[in-house]
Formats: sequence, C-alpha cells, structure tokens
Amino acid sequence: MHIDEFDTLAPQDARAQVAVWAAVPTWVDAVVSGRPYGSTDALAARAQELATGWGRAELDAALAHHPRIGEKPSGTGADAAASRREQASMADAGDDVAALMTAGNRAYEERFGRVFLIRAAGRSPDQMLGELARRLDNDEATEVAEACDQLAQIALLRLHGAVTDGADTREPAP
Repeated sequence: MHIDEFDTLAPQDARAQVAVWAAVPTWVDAVVSGRPYGSTDALAARAQELATGWGRAELDAALAHHPRIGEKPSGTGADAAASRREQASMADAGDDVAALMTAGNRAYEERFGRVFLIRAAGRSPDQMLGELARRLDNDEATEVAEACDQLAQIALLRLHGAVTDGADTREPAP
C-alpha cells in the first residue's frame, strides 16, 4: 500500500496492519498514533526508534504466536503468510539440517523458555542453524537483546514490504 493510504487507514485497520510487522501492542499503538508520516522513511525511522526500547515483555508478546524456525507456520492470516515467505529457505534444508534445527529449537526453548527468533529472510538454513548454536551460549540478558534486535529487523522488513512511497505495482503485502 502507498504511505498515503497507510496514513489515512481507520485506526483499527492500521493497528491490524502494524501488528503483522510485530505483535507488540504498545509499539503498534505508538506507530499508529504517530500518523501521518508522509514517507516510508519517516514511518520506518519512527518504528525503529520505538523498537529500541523493547525488552523481555515485548519479546514475549510478539512470540506468543510466532512459529518455530523450520516448522510450517499454521493459519491463514497475514502473520502466518509473512512467516511462510520469510522461512521459505527452510523448505530446501536437507534432512540433517532440519533435524539439527528441530533439536536446536528444543534446546533453545528449554534454556530460554521461548521460541528461537531470527530474521530468516535472506539467510540459508545453515546460517540460521549456526546462529542458533551460537546464541545457545548467550546469557539471558544478551539473548533478550539479540532476539529483540531480530524482532526489530523482521518488523522493518515487513514494514518495507507492505508500505511504499512510489507507484505500487506489487501485490499487496500482508
């Protein structure tokens, strides 16, 4: 959608759109209440600024419905569709990498009590597996910070996939 359309959406429709980018209720409300932005750059800058304060509570809120890396996201909503697109490279993972990812996800959840979050877009299955193995050695505070950074990266990628300044000839993003 064009930034002008985003800037004039009904508040509930704008909230639904922004929640797909990151399901952090306070962030969603702040992004929506900051309208109009006038440009995608201004929207992205504000979204990034608001994300810098994320911590464990925001991470937990966002991960409540987030699929595990390597598992097919369920559902028909926009957030499930976005996850399917972002994790598309996992479909090409070999059985050995898929098994290691499953075991790593389990170890991560046992260690940190939440699903492993990584910006999957642009990463190969081997890269994601390497990051998972590395991050298992993090302490809780370091891991919360890394996971929040990954969440912000995901949110900004989704924002840029959904809102544009130019003539939008793409299929609308969820």
